[in-house]
Amino acid sequence: MYRAFATLSAACLYVMLIASFTTSAWAGVVAKKVAEGFYVPWSIGFLPDGAILVTDRDGELWRIDSQGAKTQISGLPQVVAKGQGGLLDVLIPRDFERTRHLFLSYSAQQGRGSGTAIVRAQLKPEATQLTGVKQIFQMTRGSSGGRHFGGRMVEAPDGTLFLTVGERGDRPSAQDLRRHNGSVIRINPDGSVPADNPFTGHAGIAPEIWSYGHRNPQGAALDGSGQLWVNEHGARGGDEVNRIHKGANYGWPVIAYGRHYTGLKIGEGTAKPGMEQPEHYWDPSIAPSGMTFYDGDLFPDWRGDAFVGSLKFDYIARLSGDPLREVQQIKLPQTLRVRDIRTGPDGAIWFLSEGQGALYRLVPD
Repeated sequence: MYRAFATLSAACLYVMLIASFTTSAWAGVVAKKVAEGFYVPWSIGFLPDGAILVTDRDGELWRIDSQGAKTQISGLPQVVAKGQGGLLDVLIPRDFERTRHLFLSYSAQQGRGSGTAIVRAQLKPEATQLTGVKQIFQMTRGSSGGRHFGGRMVEAPDGTLFLTVGERGDRPSAQDLRRHNGSVIRINPDGSVPADNPFTGHAGIAPEIWSYGHRNPQGAALDGSGQLWVNEHGARGGDEVNRIHKGANYGWPVIAYGRHYTGLKIGEGTAKPGMEQPEHYWDPSIAPSGMTFYDGDLFPDWRGDAFVGSLKFDYIARLSGDPLREVQQIKLPQTLRVRDIRTGPDGAIWFLSEGQGALYRLVPD
């Protein structure tokens, strides 16, 4: 499995977070509050020393220690916190303990507009400030407004980075290979383009693109085989879970399983030759967010299943089988607007409740 730093020593430190926090049980599980007081918490990252990083969309990065105490980390890039944009994902790569490099996705200023970008930075032991901050990717310019940034990052088994990029509300751009809008991009950790990307060397095509035809993908994760999966927001209905293939077109806005918010039909229907079908879709929409494939030991019956947070109906969806289908809804008082969900080194399922402004840890009751 490809989750970073799942070491015994780190797991022991995470267990220390259990004590003295609010709990609530449902259907054989219990949610324990680890930290609170966030504005719009967006992403979770696990450090090898047992601490946790949490991003807040308004431009704050927090370190949570083994006692649950919060320390703000400074030195972030200039973030445009507007609408759905701001400080988004944090990715702690497998070689962090050696390099001290981490990656942050965010909405960066682009003239009068803004666009999804990535910086690489160093966080040294016990430091409260990022150093060596360098932007390694920025989507093509030309978008305005405050929606559909995407922003979820995943480290591939080969060490390259995937980033989801929304179409920024510009629907036709998701089919325009000259632009990054509505795509999953793949880059090397230094920002260069891998030689085996599907469009490397093709004139007039953005070479970072790995797949395209996406609307607003806000969840991404690897399964146990290293396969990349993405979930994305539809319009009125048609939220999707997609198995991502190299160079594939996922259809937006030509095909979709939902309708426009006005009730009008989207594109040409639900299928077209040369365009991929979703593995699973929701109608009505659940507004899917973070995603994880569970590979821990605390819930052996869930091993290999996918978990997706819902921002609309305030639950965690469990998906299982081949093809993936929703088989369970885990809903607790704390699951109000689940923004991110991760499998922790301790085998627990960790999630951020945007509505509660808090970080929780899900364990067996």
